Amino acid sequence: QVQLVESGGGLVQAGGSLRLSCAASGRTFSAYLIAWFRQAPGKERKFVAAIRRGGDTYYADSVKGRFTISRDNAKNTAYLQMNDLKAEDTAVYYCAAGLELGMYGDWGQGTQVTVSS
Repeated sequence: QVQLVESGGGLVQAGGSLRLSCAASGRTFSAYLIAWFRQAPGKERKFVAAIRRGGDTYYADSVKGRFTISRDNAKNTAYLQMNDLKAEDTAVYYCAAGLELGMYGDWGQGTQVTVSS
């Protein structure tokens, strides 16, 4: 099991940027695939991006070209750099850890991102 704590959320104007962090503790962070999800009010949680331990990355179509996922295994931390933010990016953002895409056993508590238009 790995414990995950997100940070970096906040209020930003449309067109602005934020960088979210996902700090991990517990078992070896580098062994896990890390993903970001988001959940807007009244909507289901949706996939945003993922990064394998080897560095391969995956993105939802809605964020391609604007968001970048990365990881620093030495710091046990993953990041989500979000640029050109839009009002529709407003959501609670969660990071998750797993051994494969779609198989996440550990989740953080979430961090709120609000984009004002």
